[in-house]
Amino acid sequence: MPIRILIADDHEVLREGVRSILKRARPKWEICGEASSGQEAIEATKRLRPDIVLLDITMPELSGLEAASRIATLGLNTRILIFTMHESGELANDARRVGALGYVSKSDASRQLVVAIETLLSGGTFFGTPQTAPAPENPKAGPPIISIVFRTALRLV
Repeated sequence: MPIRILIADDHEVLREGVRSILKRARPKWEICGEASSGQEAIEATKRLRPDIVLLDITMPELSGLEAASRIATLGLNTRILIFTMHESGELANDARRVGALGYVSKSDASRQLVVAIETLLSGGTFFGTPQTAPAPENPKAGPPIISIVFRTALRLV
């Protein structure tokens, strides 16, 4: 049975580019669906049960982080990979906290996307470059301010 991947991003041209990268690199992988919002990603995950959900952070209706959190609670064997333009250790921490197993910057897609997916499929986690590696957490400190500001901004979109 082929590996099934759901691509969730609000930009159609980006979804097409990702589809092209993945098909070229791993022709046996199947792009089983696409979504253009966080809510669509959740619904498509329930319906299609992909092995991997590739989620952008900034999407309409629900952010990728909110969608990841909801997908993680579905009890499926779906692995969540955040795929974003934001290169931030704090956001990578947020992604990990909500159930994502990986975080790849769009600027690193040609070098890291396939490797990240393969890592998740083999049971590992992948948090990309040093800029996107989760920052060490201080359990006594509150959430990083950039994380609070970004999450607030996402709710306004």
